[in-house]
Amino acid sequence: MKSLKIITQVLLVSAIFSYSYAQEIEEEETPTFSVSGSVDTYMRQNFSNNFDASPGTSFANLPGFSLGMANIILTYEGEKSGFVADLVYGPRGADAVFGSVGNSSSIINQMYVYLNVNEKTTITMGNFNTFLGYEVISPAANFNYSTSYMFSYGPFSHTGIKADFTLSENTSLMIGILNPTDATESNPDDTYMLGIQFGFSGQYINYLGGQGYSQIDYTGGFNLSESFFLGINATSASSNTSGGSFSGLALYPQLTLSDSFSLGLRGEMFSDEKDFTGVFGNTSGDADNTSITLTGSYTSGNMILKPEIRIDSASEKIFADGSGVSDNLASFVIGAIYSF
Repeated sequence: MKSLKIITQVLLVSAIFSYSYAQEIEEEETPTFSVSGSVDTYMRQNFSNNFDASPGTSFANLPGFSLGMANIILTYEGEKSGFVADLVYGPRGADAVFGSVGNSSSIINQMYVYLNVNEKTTITMGNFNTFLGYEVISPAANFNYSTSYMFSYGPFSHTGIKADFTLSENTSLMIGILNPTDATESNPDDTYMLGIQFGFSGQYINYLGGQGYSQIDYTGGFNLSESFFLGINATSASSNTSGGSFSGLALYPQLTLSDSFSLGLRGEMFSDEKDFTGVFGNTSGDADNTSITLTGSYTSGNMILKPEIRIDSASEKIFADGSGVSDNLASFVIGAIYSF
């Protein structure tokens, strides 16, 4: 009887172990489907100038209490492949997908499929947000609520095919063949662009070229202490067709003051030659803008509140002010973002 009891216990332990192991294998191999995203809204007020004057950058430029966007991301991850369908609604979403021409496509921020060829190589095909720059379309992923000039006049999205390679623990390479910038549904003129990104220890050198356009961009940052991070973005773009160009440099010092509150600054210098971006409305020559943006970030659960003061100072009078225009603008924004 004692031997039978021991054998029974051994069989029971073996069965439990086998079930746990099989369950672990099944969990590793079972595809997963997830839904995530964010909703944001904000209030914007100028300290002077006209009530509806705004910086010449993308998003967060409507007066008073305003809407950002609702962002819904559907993700399916299989053992070797998967897809992402990223949908946007609202003013920020409409501005993000301005290159879309069809009603059905005007809500698609990203839509792509991918294949993990092996542990070090992934092939992605479809429409995906740009690899250039420090900032992104989703306000949940940016420290500052308003955006920079470099982000606003660089590419937002690309449609094409890219390969991501992990070269070592700290080194990566991406190479992509892409439609013209922000042409999301299809190729409008049978020309293509080349995209390259080289990453090393969290620092990235990016290149985009084609159609007489070229842009080189550096994005990175350094943890100077446990509570202090310094982000950096520098970019330069030019067009052989128009002969115009733009360039910029931005520093993003960010200080974590507690588990729920951080304070960050964006200092940006932006230059435009031959009114390449059109932001200054000065077709006769060069112009530039310096902007200082101080942002607080308070987190409570899934909610983030971002009070922000921004001062823009341009070499041209571009900001509506009373019956005329001014070369500077000071404004206050508070953004509310809920992520899920």
